[in-house]
Amino acid sequence: MELAFVISPADIKLGFIIALVGIGVVFSALLALTVVFNQIPRILKIQLKRKVRRSGKPLSGEDCCPDISGDTNAAIALALHLYFSEQHDKESNIVTIEKVSKRYSPWSSKIYGLRNL
Repeated sequence: MELAFVISPADIKLGFIIALVGIGVVFSALLALTVVFNQIPRILKIQLKRKVRRSGKPLSGEDCCPDISGDTNAAIALALHLYFSEQHDKESNIVTIEKVSKRYSPWSSKIYGLRNL
């Protein structure tokens, strides 16, 4: 009994269509995520302005929504990371590789699967 695989031009055309649709879906999702992530600062500023108005404090231009550069944000994030990582135990950062004395494991043995036919 022989199996013959015949690929027709219609199958190739369908494959290209599926590939193009998949690529389109991925890139449109990436574009949507980019738009959402770029709008997050604007949304946060609007929410901060609303919160300040509800609290009754006077609004001034720089006090309400300070623009902080990316470098400053990165420095603050690094300082917080270093501070919180110091709360854990000090480790020696030495990794040792020990030879395993027992190499045989029945989990990887094929003979048990062959005996249960």
